[in-house]
Amino acid sequence: MPTVVERSKPVEGAQDRPSTFARRLAISILRFAIVLMITAAIGGGWYMARKGFGGRTRSRIVEELHRLGVEASIGHLTLNPFRGLVARNVRIFSYRDRTNTLAFISEIVLDINYAAFFHHQPFLNALDIRNAEVTLPLKGPQGKNEQPQLQKFHAHIYFPPEQIYVSQAEGVFCGVRVSATGQLIKRADYKPSPPLSEGERQKRLSILRRSVAELQKFNFPSGPPSLQVKFSGDLARLEDAHAEATLQSNLLKRKGYEVRDFIASAEWSNQTLIVSRCEWNDRLGGFAATANWSRRTNAANFQARSSLDLKTLLDAADAGGALTDATFLSPPVLDISGSANFAGEHPQVKVIGHAAVDNISYKNLPLSQCRAEFSWDGERTWLRDIRIRHPTGDLHAEVFEAPNEFRLNIDGPLAPGELRLFVSPEIQEFLAEWECSRPPVIQLAIRGKDRHPENWQGDGNIALDRTRFRGQWMNSATAKVHFADGAVTCEDFRIVRDEGVGTGNFTYDFAKHEVRVSNIKANVRPTEVSVWIDPDLSKNVAPYKFHQPPAITANGVYQIGGGKGTRLEVNVDAPAGMDYVFLGKTLPFHRIAGQLLFTNDRLQIVDLRGGLFAGNVGGNADISLAHGDPHYRAKLAVDGVDFPRLTDLYYNYKTAHGQLGGTYDFTGLGDNSRAMQGSGKMNVANGDVFAIPVFGPLSGILNLIVPGAGYSIARNASADFTVQKGIIHTENFEVAGRLFSMRGHGDIYFLDDKLDFDVGIDPKGPGVLLTPVYKLFDYKGEGSLKNPDWHPKRF
Repeated sequence: MPTVVERSKPVEGAQDRPSTFARRLAISILRFAIVLMITAAIGGGWYMARKGFGGRTRSRIVEELHRLGVEASIGHLTLNPFRGLVARNVRIFSYRDRTNTLAFISEIVLDINYAAFFHHQPFLNALDIRNAEVTLPLKGPQGKNEQPQLQKFHAHIYFPPEQIYVSQAEGVFCGVRVSATGQLIKRADYKPSPPLSEGERQKRLSILRRSVAELQKFNFPSGPPSLQVKFSGDLARLEDAHAEATLQSNLLKRKGYEVRDFIASAEWSNQTLIVSRCEWNDRLGGFAATANWSRRTNAANFQARSSLDLKTLLDAADAGGALTDATFLSPPVLDISGSANFAGEHPQVKVIGHAAVDNISYKNLPLSQCRAEFSWDGERTWLRDIRIRHPTGDLHAEVFEAPNEFRLNIDGPLAPGELRLFVSPEIQEFLAEWECSRPPVIQLAIRGKDRHPENWQGDGNIALDRTRFRGQWMNSATAKVHFADGAVTCEDFRIVRDEGVGTGNFTYDFAKHEVRVSNIKANVRPTEVSVWIDPDLSKNVAPYKFHQPPAITANGVYQIGGGKGTRLEVNVDAPAGMDYVFLGKTLPFHRIAGQLLFTNDRLQIVDLRGGLFAGNVGGNADISLAHGDPHYRAKLAVDGVDFPRLTDLYYNYKTAHGQLGGTYDFTGLGDNSRAMQGSGKMNVANGDVFAIPVFGPLSGILNLIVPGAGYSIARNASADFTVQKGIIHTENFEVAGRLFSMRGHGDIYFLDDKLDFDVGIDPKGPGVLLTPVYKLFDYKGEGSLKNPDWHPKRF
């Protein structure tokens, strides 16, 4: 077996044992220290990440931000092992006024130089903002808090010496993707400009609130619009900075309006804002505009051209009230330019331009080839060279409006139906009653203190062809037109109808609801033309049926709708006569003249003069026109009326002779003959009373008493009488003949065809011998008027 040689083991000396122990102890201490440090680091990191730094550290960072031109406060400052120092709940203030909060930022990552931080030197290198939310604290109406947010905000901001450099800032604000880059110089001797006044600050906040409110009303179907901003300048003189901005979007929608291919470019340079491009399209056309505004002069200039869907655009902007009744069948084309000066208390704006639309419908009225030049200076509006083609012709107009001044000039054909669309409801009702075969030609120069017709006044001329007003035709008409105090006056009018001509002056007062006429002279049919004054007036004129149009003159006032100021005088002269229904029978006057006075619910006929049955008629009447009150009062006097024709008309007596005369004062209720009552006197001269059937049988009786007396003609008869309830009553009926006389009294029921009459006969001549027995010659008449029964009266 081979011999194994073993290596000899070194023998440890006593002197090496302490060094080995020391080394092991040092290693253990080092290991413990490392563990302790790691534990302390982890614990400190956890504490800094969760609890954060104290107020002293936050104050150092706030002071550093202030030095760089940013006024802020930090709610929480923590240390993130991966991101670094993180400031949360950051509030940004106005550098000029710390009480004015500009924004809230959820968190900001701070890139700092720790060595410089501990040596109290400028230490902030950059700010890194990732996916933060920036809230703008705005107050809406009634103090309501509104907090629009800039969401998904990313930004990296560097702070080189005396500079602030924004390499890229992006976010989404009210649906718009905003990106900005630029740099600002912040010099060591930087001093902020004086703070804004409270009024100016509120003004700018108001503009911002309105802008945010309007922006929130849009939606973006094709994705968020893009706003790109580039800027550079000195923080101490921001008004002299330079900035460029471009806003683009493929599709914007607000309510029912779509904005397509929108682009706007603007530049701020030399304290001047220049909008070099603002364009978009919609379903009908496009819009293009440029503008500029100078901060030094506070003045602006602008130009624009539009062929947009104007009505839909204004409706979407909640400003479409003026075009509610308009329907554009082709896009309106607008060319405008102007200037504005905002230096004073009230902005001064001046605009001039041209408007044109080929096809438009206003309240269902089709219009075409509409053109106008316009200008406006904030207070005064002038529309000139207005040309409108409408269904009845081409209209030319000019409009001027200023405070307490309104002018309107119109020249051309214009149908009443078309004019109705632009006036008050009351005038609309009046114009609706006109119907023209051809539109009237109107020349008007209207003046007033405002655009309301009741305040207009002016003059002009009007000419009509064949026209119907309230159902009655005129062949032609001309007049000078005058507007004043809410009334329309036609002066020196001339109306031609088939039967004659009418001239005079006519006023329709819309404010007082009345018609005024003066110096009216006409030979027309009153029943037809009276409706031109008031439709109800024809009912009062209808009973007077003229054989030929009478000569009429009229002056006065007629109030419409129950007014109390009516006083209309009408003089009528009808040499051809008229027919008038009285007690159910038509009286044929062969001539008639008189004066009619219309007052409140009343018609008075004065100085009536006429011819009836070869005699004369005169008198007056007072007739109620009130609704439900048809009473009347009249007083008539007749002379030489052909008695046979009168009795034939009323009683079918064809054998009577003589002339009727007398008076009759009576009252009545409309056509109610039984309600008539009155009193009067009558006499019949040169007639044969016995030819009247009611007295005819007395002729035979008288011939038996006095032979030959029955054939003696009774040439005179007279009586005083009263009328009541259809009964004619007399107490002193007297008849005079050559050989006799008669006296009588009683009742004639002229409506009921009855007779209750007593007659006493007094013989003359030979009959005087019978006087002692005259009582035997008293007779009583009974029965019907056509077949009376006369018999001796019983004593």
